[in-house]
Amino acid sequence: MHISDSTEGYEVSVMMTKTFRLGSALLAVMALGNCTGFDAPDNLEPIAEGDGYQAQYRAIDGSRNSAQFLRSPAINAQKCTAPRGGTGGKGAGLAAASLRGERLTRNDLVDIRIGDDETFNGDYVVSRDGTIKLPFLAPIRAQGQLTSEIENDIAEQLIARDFFVDRPRVSVRVADFASVTVGVSGAVFEPHAVEIGGVPGDQVDSRRQTALGASTEGRNLSAALRAAGGVRPDADISAVELRRNGALYLLDMRGAFEGKNAVDIMLLTGDEVSVPSRGCFQEDLMRPSPISPPGISLFLSNLTQPAAGNAISAVGRDVREVPYGTRYLQAVINTNCVGGARASSAHRSSVLFSRNPVTGVSVVIERDIEDLVRRADRDDYDPYLLPGDSLACYDSTITNIGEVGRVVGQLAL
Repeated sequence: MHISDSTEGYEVSVMMTKTFRLGSALLAVMALGNCTGFDAPDNLEPIAEGDGYQAQYRAIDGSRNSAQFLRSPAINAQKCTAPRGGTGGKGAGLAAASLRGERLTRNDLVDIRIGDDETFNGDYVVSRDGTIKLPFLAPIRAQGQLTSEIENDIAEQLIARDFFVDRPRVSVRVADFASVTVGVSGAVFEPHAVEIGGVPGDQVDSRRQTALGASTEGRNLSAALRAAGGVRPDADISAVELRRNGALYLLDMRGAFEGKNAVDIMLLTGDEVSVPSRGCFQEDLMRPSPISPPGISLFLSNLTQPAAGNAISAVGRDVREVPYGTRYLQAVINTNCVGGARASSAHRSSVLFSRNPVTGVSVVIERDIEDLVRRADRDDYDPYLLPGDSLACYDSTITNIGEVGRVVGQLAL
């Protein structure tokens, strides 16, 4: 009897344990079932009314069958102010013309030679105060000057100080352009002081080191805008502001998107660049250009179906690079969130995490991928990706049920 009682007690204990586990499993199923119907993400921006940074952020209103003509371009354009540079850009063209040429700044290296007199011949560095100091002469202003202007100033001083009676032959040639530090603000993605130009020591060959003359694109205005993250899609590139020595110049950079940028001037140390905003999202600026962001880096998150990880997807371990101008749906496909077996992979959803670059307010956009793929008006609700955006993919309904079944099986053991 003692053994029998013990056996019956053990069986009761096992039954109670299984009942407890089954109850826990049912509670888990109920809990997981309650988690399937989340509300749409809330945002501080009035996205539903189309007042987000992009009109494409607004929610999908209506079914695919009632899809109407595209409205995003018109909604985005409603907030646009007129371009300050106008349509002709004549004023900006005159400003650019007055700034053209290879102008010197401090720390530039120049080779100076005087005909018939080797006293002044040699290499000179533009001093911190922006002058070139030749022996026996007053400092020659070099900051912002062309080499031809410096040649004239040297010749005038040589005559004035009785070194020559007639105008001597003077040669000033740039031997090396130094890097410059300029401030970039306004409608760029990363406004800050940037250092541009200069060539790393391991990239200078011996022939260039011994040759006369120098040339560089690294000190151009476009290089400074790229170093500051590139222009935002709300930028007014028709009137980019350049402040130099107390003067304000307006430069028309629209040619950068047309393959004919004639105003890409050289910058000097101390220049300040500011890009004004038109107050609206301009889709025509969402494409690669010399002043656009270099591209978008995407971190691959939650790849459980149809890919079990980043490495086996052959897209890199951490991130995937996509071109600037990539849309949300393109990025979702690019990160393996679409495709696979239709029965098990359809009806997935994805979430875009972004930030309004003007206000700094975070934005969260959720889309049903299958619905977006099949909409005729998908471009109305398919946002462009901006630098710093992130994506997260959620599994399909069948995958969720499978996960519930797996959890129930584990709890019922």
